[in-house]
Amino acid sequence: MRSEKPKRKKRKGLRIVGLVLLLLIIAVGVYVGVVYNSLSSAVDTMHQEVERTPTKERTDTLELKKQEPFSVLMLGVDERDGDSGRSDTMIVLSVNPEKESVKMLSIPRDTRTEIVGHGTTDKINHAYAFGGVAMALDTVENFLDIPIDYYIQVNMEGFSQIVDAVGGVTVDNDLDFTYEGVHFPKGQLTLNGDKALKFSRMRYEDPRGDFGRQLRQRSIIQAVINEGASLNSLKNFDDIFDALGNNVKTDITFNEMVSIQANYRSVAKTIDQLTIEGTGQRIDGIYYLIVDDAEKTRIQTEMKDQLNIQ
Repeated sequence: MRSEKPKRKKRKGLRIVGLVLLLLIIAVGVYVGVVYNSLSSAVDTMHQEVERTPTKERTDTLELKKQEPFSVLMLGVDERDGDSGRSDTMIVLSVNPEKESVKMLSIPRDTRTEIVGHGTTDKINHAYAFGGVAMALDTVENFLDIPIDYYIQVNMEGFSQIVDAVGGVTVDNDLDFTYEGVHFPKGQLTLNGDKALKFSRMRYEDPRGDFGRQLRQRSIIQAVINEGASLNSLKNFDDIFDALGNNVKTDITFNEMVSIQANYRSVAKTIDQLTIEGTGQRIDGIYYLIVDDAEKTRIQTEMKDQLNIQ
């Protein structure tokens, strides 16, 4: 049983619909008691560890039972035949029970930064392609200058399974567009898994580019949380856990999940969505998002404040 996470030794990470898994557990305590065995089995399937050396170690030990703030890196990865995959979705959650809030920071995939452990400066989403979860964790820690305590990875090819398992989602769409043969008009939309995946993937037809896609991805994630937290989904718990088990990897243990559910329920009251501003620039013919020092400092300060880090 693991209820504390050591800071000054090698941590182990593993593979998002991370946000979905984490906040379902936080928001819906009833699931743990009613479907304990099914959840435990699903978590065993999801649990997979990788060795890494943290770049931003804490000065003490994270204790979930004491309701200390913690952070999670969520990776949405497209893994297709013949491709090691890239983390096209990167979201950092900073959870603070004292403030009863979660800050959800989306990191644009094209952000130019040092790829820790690879000796290059490149798009931040390439860290996963170069070195898997471990390199992605190290690179994000270095970029934000905060420790990342956990990670959750979801195979986006299977994300539609999760949406279908909760019975579909309803979102508000602010941009009329067509993508891969499906028309998405402005207004409230009810989407099945396949349409939700297409809705969240469209990028080039959006004048906001990757920022617009981030907004749609977060609206889908929030909708999945809302549907999963509904008592109407209780009858579908087998489908939900099967979908999570098939498509999610994480280093959060079952006992830690139970501790999070018991001690961090209040944080679901407020979810603040943060964005990183930058300037598009082509270097050697490749497009990057350049985040200047002032913007990087602003984001780092906000995340440190949320985690009670001086």
